[in-house]
Amino acid sequence: MTLTPDRRIGLLLLGVAGGTNIPTPLLLIYRDRLDMSSTALTALFGVYALGLAPALALAGPSADRWGRKTVAIPAAIVSVLASLLYVAAQDSELMLFVVRFVQGAGAGATFSVGSAWLVETATGAGRASGPRVAAVTMTGGFAIGPAVAGLIGEWGPWPLRLPYLLHAGALVLAILVAWPVAESLRPDHGAPTAKPKQNAFKPGRFRTAALVIAPLAVCVYGFPASAVGGIPVLLGFPVAPVALTGLLAGAALGSGALAAPLQARLGTRTAPVAAGCGVVGFGLTAIAAAVPAVLLLAVPGAMLLGAGGGLALAAGLARLPGVASEGRLGTVAAAFYTVAYVGFGLPLVLASLATSMPVAIPLAVLAALCALLTVQQYRARL
Repeated sequence: MTLTPDRRIGLLLLGVAGGTNIPTPLLLIYRDRLDMSSTALTALFGVYALGLAPALALAGPSADRWGRKTVAIPAAIVSVLASLLYVAAQDSELMLFVVRFVQGAGAGATFSVGSAWLVETATGAGRASGPRVAAVTMTGGFAIGPAVAGLIGEWGPWPLRLPYLLHAGALVLAILVAWPVAESLRPDHGAPTAKPKQNAFKPGRFRTAALVIAPLAVCVYGFPASAVGGIPVLLGFPVAPVALTGLLAGAALGSGALAAPLQARLGTRTAPVAAGCGVVGFGLTAIAAAVPAVLLLAVPGAMLLGAGGGLALAAGLARLPGVASEGRLGTVAAAFYTVAYVGFGLPLVLASLATSMPVAIPLAVLAALCALLTVQQYRARL
């Protein structure tokens, strides 16, 4: 396979994504080691999103002013440092929250700016595959990280060190691979030396962004976050919980990587199909939560949620160039990811509600909301 410039950037996104979910299966080890509650565990998973707010607020406009590469590469280096810091934070709950916050900042900046860099690079070479490459590499990384971490956490040596060290080494290689790729922001599109002045959205397109793209964006991470950060903790596994949590996360997020390329065939149907995956995914997990005898229904449910997240990401990224002004794709992409990462709060919401009601109830409500979203996305097809 030829390593084209956009694929080099894809490897960078894959490398950063590979580290974001390494802590997911290891949460069970942290729980026992530090005596953490279920609410604290889901909060640790979700604090990642808090790191995104300042990062995305700065990354998009900075990339539109100084260039995509100038922002994406340093942000990826922050992700390397975050993995190394996890090694030192294994005995401190407070430090884990701090490092998770830093990891969110580095990943959020890399994903938003890196996606713009990749899409623009592919478009400049005459390829329309940029959104799919970005979606596949990111969701693929999301899947690989927890699967490897889960296996090491259950049966490997140094479970709270080795997964992070392996990721840091792999990401350094990915940064070196992406380094030669040229800047994609052309001087006439808000040159790196000039501050862009035009509105980030094309005239009349903000309404589409707010009412059509934004609701779908929440699904991008809301679906897989629920599958890998909430459901395993709330439902539990009777045997080998660390390995099974990691493998479930890998299967769910791997489904997203496999589903994302379908955007080429589905076209405008991608968004409603993504929302439909949420209907069935949350529905199956609600049944699994209500009836312990069919707990395994959580597995296909999680995989459908992962597939829905991958399709939502591909559909959203494909729509962004149509609403962004010239040279402002970095800012618009950052806004998209800002909304998307709201979904990371879903596991914490589920954990909080589970203290006062059966978890099957909020899962069923989420399935119903996804049904409404499916209808809305079908009617608003672009």
